[in-house]
Amino acid sequence: MAIEVPFGELNPRTCTVVGGRGFIGRSLVFNLLKLGNWIVRVVDSAQSLQLDLTDSLDSSLNDAISSGRASYHYIDVIDISVIAKAIEGSSVVFYMEATDLWTHDFYYCYRNVVQGAKNVIDACRQCKVRKLIYNSSADVIFDGSHDICNGDESLPCHWRFEDMLNDLKAHAEALVLFANNIDGLLTCALRPSNVFGPGDTQLLPFLISLAKSGCAKFIIGSGENMSDFTYVENVAHAHICAAEALDSQMVCVAGKAFFITNLEPMKFWEFASLIVEALSYQRPLIKLPAQMVWYVLLFIKWMHEKLGFSKYNHSMSAYFFRLASHTRTFNCIAAQKYIGYSPVVSLDDGIALTIEAYSNLVKDTSFMRCPNFEEESKVDKLLGGGKVADILLWRDEKKTFTYFLIFAVLFYWFLLSGRTFTSSAARLLLLSVTVLYGYGFLPLKISGFTIQRISLSWFEISETMVKDSVTSIASLWNRGVHNIRLLVQGKDSNRFLKVLFVLYSIKLILLQSFTVVAGITLVFAFTAFFVYEQYEAEVDGLMKLLLSGIEESKRLLMRKLPAPVASFLQNKGMLNKED
Repeated sequence: MAIEVPFGELNPRTCTVVGGRGFIGRSLVFNLLKLGNWIVRVVDSAQSLQLDLTDSLDSSLNDAISSGRASYHYIDVIDISVIAKAIEGSSVVFYMEATDLWTHDFYYCYRNVVQGAKNVIDACRQCKVRKLIYNSSADVIFDGSHDICNGDESLPCHWRFEDMLNDLKAHAEALVLFANNIDGLLTCALRPSNVFGPGDTQLLPFLISLAKSGCAKFIIGSGENMSDFTYVENVAHAHICAAEALDSQMVCVAGKAFFITNLEPMKFWEFASLIVEALSYQRPLIKLPAQMVWYVLLFIKWMHEKLGFSKYNHSMSAYFFRLASHTRTFNCIAAQKYIGYSPVVSLDDGIALTIEAYSNLVKDTSFMRCPNFEEESKVDKLLGGGKVADILLWRDEKKTFTYFLIFAVLFYWFLLSGRTFTSSAARLLLLSVTVLYGYGFLPLKISGFTIQRISLSWFEISETMVKDSVTSIASLWNRGVHNIRLLVQGKDSNRFLKVLFVLYSIKLILLQSFTVVAGITLVFAFTAFFVYEQYEAEVDGLMKLLLSGIEESKRLLMRKLPAPVASFLQNKGMLNKED
């Protein structure tokens, strides 16, 4: 892309963008080069610069490096001497720390966030850099439990954070602001809220992964909570404004922090809907109580820790939960007044540009709707992969909800109405006949709407269906007879234990109220299969853990039983021999 101001027409100043290959850093580098009056040093932790020339930002950087207007420097934020060498001669240092540090490794995060900030500050003082601008976050004043409505810079940092990274980032911001006016260094911090745009590594990828898993259809809480979002180019613009303001408005800017947003707060779930719906996924519709979702997240975290899964990121899930269930809007009057900030890209345009950038992730509707999109899930096979599977796995939410509503009405009609089963059945039959009889008198059209006639074929049962039903019943009967024959012969002790367990479970169930059992079964059928399909690997891992526990219990039992009894049980196959 062509540079707006040709190099050489202005007296270029040198600036350094630490973290210049990150999400916000790349946009800042692009905007600095576009101005034409900066020599930009791109500093990052990657050993070498890998450019994608099909990307406009990387293409611009490549042209600038070729013309000498930009350079790349590898650093480790722990090595002050390397940092000093990279920033020496710069008038401004923009510090964009790494944003993909969602990890449980406290030492690694502290090293990069807090110690990194200390070393950048020390290097700036050592090299006599005049201005240091730190990219902080609006999260540093959010405690994770209380809403923020039109919050401004007077809100204190509470220093009690729900997650480690916000805690560390708040410490880094405090270090930068405390370093103001020491050895001639002027500092300030910007607090953007919910930064999004092309190249986002947190919010949008997480939303898309939820959409792919089918979980994005759920709304956490009431869905009315408001949020401020900030397009990435506006954040870059704010940094450039802050650099200029540290000269012209030094007293009002130096040592201060400023909130940065798009100045267009909107409902969080409306933003999420615009993104996922544009990528051909279903927009969020089903509301879930926030407290219930939080307990589910805690249970999933516990299960992953017990089973040793490493893929689940509880930090990101917890952050998203707090973001999606609370109002967080911020007042940017100070940024507008003192650093001259105003958005250069509207929220609607930013969303449109972001959707265009992620267009390669549009859902391919030709794929199967199972979570892995490649093969039939276990629960789908268990349910036969037909209409029953489609209904119980919520493949079509409207159809499933209709069936659930019908069963719920029947449950109330027969079991909760207080009438006998015969009375309820007679009333239902009378009501059905009355409705069908009245339906036959309706005209073909009412107010322009065509009334579809009920065909007699709807009530007919084909011979094939009857034969299949009889065959299935006969197959089940023969299988039961076969199992009984094996039990009578005493050849399969494991089968005996399974039958014993099933019969005992049925006995416990029959001891309960039939109404309670029927209600639990109804809810279970419409929830358990869907949940299992979404978390098949985790549930299978939990079952393996339970089975291994049972095997261990059997081995302990073998050690305590008398030798003749243990030998007899081993011969019958009721207990395994010890390894």
